Amino acid sequence: MRVSALRTIALIGIALSSLSLAGCAGRGGMKKGQDSNRYVARDVDTLYNAARDALDKKQYRMAAALFDEVERQHPYSVWARRSELMSSFAYYLAHSYPESIQSAQRFLSIHPGNRDAPYALYLIAVDYYEQISDVTRDQKITGQALDAMGELIRRYPDSKYAADARLKIDLINDHLAGKEMEIGRFYQRRGEWLASVIRFRTVIDKFQSSSHTPEALMRLTESYIALGVVDEAKKSAAVLGANYPGTDYYKHAYDLIQRRQRKG
Repeated sequence: MRVSALRTIALIGIALSSLSLAGCAGRGGMKKGQDSNRYVARDVDTLYNAARDALDKKQYRMAAALFDEVERQHPYSVWARRSELMSSFAYYLAHSYPESIQSAQRFLSIHPGNRDAPYALYLIAVDYYEQISDVTRDQKITGQALDAMGELIRRYPDSKYAADARLKIDLINDHLAGKEMEIGRFYQRRGEWLASVIRFRTVIDKFQSSSHTPEALMRLTESYIALGVVDEAKKSAAVLGANYPGTDYYKHAYDLIQRRQRKG
């Protein structure tokens, strides 16, 4: 799901700059012609710079593997901790989201109180967010994205990532509301009016600030009329008229109520 992707990359870029190998000897990394096999033992400076060079060249999976090697070959160095996050970031850029999540989770399990913990949580949340699928498909990942964004905000409400997480939560909720609408319309087409009422009520009660609310109120009016529950239909139409008076949804709901009353 690529909504506000540029803002996401910008925020990740801020954190990336803080993870650079300041003062490291020689940005050149390995000499020309040197074996690039990631399992060859190398000093930490050379290995970390090789990973950064691969990242700069947009060889993201190679970069991630090299950052993993920094941690494997030099587990007690200061760069091992930084490489865990850089590995997660490189996997994210490679669209290898499960690997990115795993790497960030490993960082949090080893360094739960580290100052970069908010960034690790943000990477996990964004990894889930980027996997959100169309409303016609299962929304398990969407729920995981929502939970991860919520955890970031609860634990680090004042971090520089929290504002973007709040925006994404609004977008995720709108997406989940869209899924409920999709199912509700399906039940309407089948004439299963009680089932459709439950779905449209979920949108109104749980996602009332979503862009789907006016349509949900209109379709709730339709479903109540089909069930013969006219008083409830009038209530839905009244809420629709009070909050969205100039919409086609309200015009349609109003016309339905008028036709039903004329029939007695």
